[in-house]
Amino acid sequence: MQDYALTDVGRVRPRNQDYLYSSSAPVGELENLYLVADGMGGHKAGDFASRFLVEQLVAYFEKSHLEDVRALFEEGIRYANRKLYEKSLTSVDLEGMGTTLVAATVRNGELFAANVGDSRLYLYKNSALSQITRDHSYVEEMVRLGRMKRGSREYLEKKNLITRAVGTNRTVEADYFQVKLEAGGLILLCSDGLTNMMTDREIADCLAAGGTLKDKVESLVAGANRNGGRDNIAVVLADPQISEVGVC
Repeated sequence: MQDYALTDVGRVRPRNQDYLYSSSAPVGELENLYLVADGMGGHKAGDFASRFLVEQLVAYFEKSHLEDVRALFEEGIRYANRKLYEKSLTSVDLEGMGTTLVAATVRNGELFAANVGDSRLYLYKNSALSQITRDHSYVEEMVRLGRMKRGSREYLEKKNLITRAVGTNRTVEADYFQVKLEAGGLILLCSDGLTNMMTDREIADCLAAGGTLKDKVESLVAGANRNGGRDNIAVVLADPQISEVGVC
C-alpha cells in the first residue's frame, strides 16, 4: 500500500473541523487503515468530535483481537459512538456535537469500508470515478424516493443536511461495503469539502493527471479551494498496488 493524506481549512471557515488518519502499516489486526471524519457542532465542538472519534477508533482497533473486518468495524464504530455521545453530555460546549465518518481497509485484495453521514469513498480506475459509499443526507434520501432530482436547485440548497452522524445519539447505524479490487485502481476518501466544490469529472481529471499520490491530493485540495473553498477539505488517496496476477 502507498498513500497520501491532506486536510485544509479552506477559504471561508475559521477553523478546521475535518480530521483524518492514514496508515499503510498495520493497526492491530488490520493491515492498514484510513479514516476521514467531518465534525459538526457549535464553538469548537465539531473539531473536537472528529478528532475524538478518530482517536477512539484507532485506539480500539489497536487493542481488539477481532479478525473479521466487518465485525471489527461494527464493534469499533459502536464503541466510539458511545464514547463520543457520553462525552457530549459532560459539557454545554460539547452538547449536540457529532461527526461523519468514512473508514476503509484493504485485506487480500478486497476493500472493506464503512460510512456514516456524507463523507465519501470512491474507487478510481481508467479515468472513471465510482462512489462506493452512500450519503446519509436529506437530499440523497429524497433522490432515492424519487422526490428530488440530483443537481437541482433544491438539491444544492439542502445538500448539507445529513440524516446520520456519529455521536448524536446513544446508538448509530453505519453502512458497510466489501469490494474486490482490480489492478491499477486508487481508493479516495474525502469530506464534503471536496465533493461540494468539485464535480466527479473534475476529481477524476485530477486523478488522471501524472505525478505522485502527493501531487494528486494537493491538486484536489487546490481545486476545491480554487472553486470557492467554502468548507474544510480532507482527502486520503491510497494505491493498494493490486497486481494483475492477484486479480486472476
